[in-house]
Amino acid sequence: MDTAYLVVLSGFATTMALIAAIGAQNAFVLRQGIRGEHVLPVVAVCTVSDLLLIVAGIAGVGAVIAAHPDVVTVIKVSGAVFLLGYGLLAARRVVKPGTLTPADAAPARLGAVLATCLAMTFLNPHVYLDTVILIGALANEHQDSRWLFGAGAVSASAVWFAGLGFGAKRLRHLFASATTWRVLDAVIAVTMLGLGISLALS
Repeated sequence: MDTAYLVVLSGFATTMALIAAIGAQNAFVLRQGIRGEHVLPVVAVCTVSDLLLIVAGIAGVGAVIAAHPDVVTVIKVSGAVFLLGYGLLAARRVVKPGTLTPADAAPARLGAVLATCLAMTFLNPHVYLDTVILIGALANEHQDSRWLFGAGAVSASAVWFAGLGFGAKRLRHLFASATTWRVLDAVIAVTMLGLGISLALS
């Protein structure tokens, strides 16, 4: 098997394993996908964000971040506040659901959705630890083939977010009732609050 192909496959598999874990960004993309609301822009923002972070990691930014832990601390505090706030909003939807299911409610403005998506991405310290530092370090182990590893990593990100966002539409019929949405929002609330508390205490 061609060495270049193996490097690309390694980057794809490594990133897919890291990105598939339940997290704030994935929960947000899933919810937008089920709602069928601004899915393409959300998927594009997530993919391009990962592209920029992976390129930065391979270019050596990860080493700079690792050498300045204060930067990670600032991101960690900001991320904890944001995740706790978002988690409380999800919890509020569980306790006081609206008269319409989120799938039937008026769509949020694109700008607000993308701002939230960017916050979910760049206020998450794990993004920098996993995507910039870890993937960057693994890519650079391949030396001259590091950008092939990066290409595989970016491909995994694109496949994952496209599958999650557009694939979630197939679940929309399961979310025709307000009860099902309350269950999803409860899962999102627990995830966000758990991540926020974990960041605040770490």
